[in-house]
Amino acid sequence: MAHRPDTLEHAPLGRDSAYPEQYDAGLLYPIPRAANRAPLGIDEGVLPFVGEDEWHAFEVSWLNSRGKPIVAVARFRLPAHSPNLIESKSWKLYLNSFNQSRFYSRQEVMETLANDLAVAAGAEVSVELFDVDASELSPQQLPGECLDDLDIAINDYTPSSAHLSVGDEIVEETLYSHLLKSNCPVTGQPDWGSVLIRYKGPKIDREGLLRYLIGFRQHQDFHEHCVEHVFTDIMTQAKPVQLLVLARYVRRGGLDISPWRATLGLTPPTPLRLARQ
Repeated sequence: MAHRPDTLEHAPLGRDSAYPEQYDAGLLYPIPRAANRAPLGIDEGVLPFVGEDEWHAFEVSWLNSRGKPIVAVARFRLPAHSPNLIESKSWKLYLNSFNQSRFYSRQEVMETLANDLAVAAGAEVSVELFDVDASELSPQQLPGECLDDLDIAINDYTPSSAHLSVGDEIVEETLYSHLLKSNCPVTGQPDWGSVLIRYKGPKIDREGLLRYLIGFRQHQDFHEHCVEHVFTDIMTQAKPVQLLVLARYVRRGGLDISPWRATLGLTPPTPLRLARQ
């Protein structure tokens, strides 16, 4: 159950907060609109306007029934006639509580979001989930082949180079994934990103590579060090002739970062902005 509507006095905004990774609807913190509307002479019973609060969430993720992470961009529409708004940090903490929680379908996630938000807002809330590469969010996407549709089971969320293996075939290919997540070593906040790997050398097993990348999900390190970690492990395990590792991280506090590391002679793709940036 969501917290009862209250003032900002007890809201999580401005306080140190642990970042939960298990689903908890009780994290949502409603704030009655009436207190701020009264000084404006707005009668809650007869609003002088229509409208809605449109939110976009770029850090939405959960685990499917096999433990594999799913990522999405969410759009929420909260009607202006709802008696409560929802304090933003509590909303963020609530969304992060999905990170290590299993849901059997995308529909179950949408219904859970809609139900919980409606209880907090006191009115029906519209929920839409979009793929990160959805053209309606951004016309740009990373070049190469996406690994994220591989149907694999995951039970390890710490990075292990043991997942990286190669075959005898020599290839030159570009692969990417939107399932990169690590945690800030200072604040514990989740860091979300997309990672591109371009290499020439023995063909890397794709399922193993995706398992390896997902392994950073509960790892604590800086963005730059995560990229160097990936680069070093692939060079050691796969021994490619050429290698480029690039990550495009979701912005935090108005800043985003896109570190890349490569062997001599390789350069990153033309700068582009992804939907979550």
